[in-house]
Amino acid sequence: MVIKQPNTQIKLTNVSIVRLRKGGKRFELACYKNKVMEWRSNVETDLDEVLQIHNVFINVSKGQVASKEDLKKCFKTEVVDKVVQEILKKGELQVAEKERSDQLETTWRDIANIVTENCINPQTKRPYTITMIEKAMQDLHLSVNPKRSTKSQALDVIKQLQEKQVLPIQRAQMRIRLTLQQSNETKKLKEKLLPLCASIEDEDSSSMEYELIALIDPGKYRVMSDLLQKEGKGKGQIEIMNLREKEEGDEKF
Repeated sequence: MVIKQPNTQIKLTNVSIVRLRKGGKRFELACYKNKVMEWRSNVETDLDEVLQIHNVFINVSKGQVASKEDLKKCFKTEVVDKVVQEILKKGELQVAEKERSDQLETTWRDIANIVTENCINPQTKRPYTITMIEKAMQDLHLSVNPKRSTKSQALDVIKQLQEKQVLPIQRAQMRIRLTLQQSNETKKLKEKLLPLCASIEDEDSSSMEYELIALIDPGKYRVMSDLLQKEGKGKGQIEIMNLREKEEGDEKF
């Protein structure tokens, strides 16, 4: 005699839950995480590819499906696809604790890397090690935010390290080459550009062209580039020669 197994339960694998609270109730979707991100960026448009089960739940883990009455009351519609799209758009993607921990650890490490790559000890003119930067971040009692870009958080770290003087640190300077075709506006433009340089390494001027090689703080690059665009009238250009100035003996790019 063949014993039939119940087919009312569906095993969920690689499940991610998108949750939305509305009308005093909690609604959930059982999704594939990567597909949720693709749907939100309009890469994926097929809901069947996003959902593990094409239904709206009150509780995914318990298999409790939302009733039509709940959908009607809270979403003003019983059409499942309309409710699903609203939950996908506005809901919060739940992340497992292990995955959240790994994500925070990766973000923390990325922030430390960015700080290390873009800063130096002003006393030695050399970069800090990642271990030293991570120790300083711990001293700041830094809490990383996985929803913010690592670059913006790294800039915050640099600012806090400077303000609280946890360790001497400054943004590493970049070496740039700036060229200008000689014109009636060259002198006026030079008077605006030169004060933006931390130090000038070389200047060369001929009847046709003016060339400058200098070290600048990274934040000044955009200012100089905008000046060339607006007032140089297409007769000048700026290029980065080195992203970070290094002391002699340091490993070169």
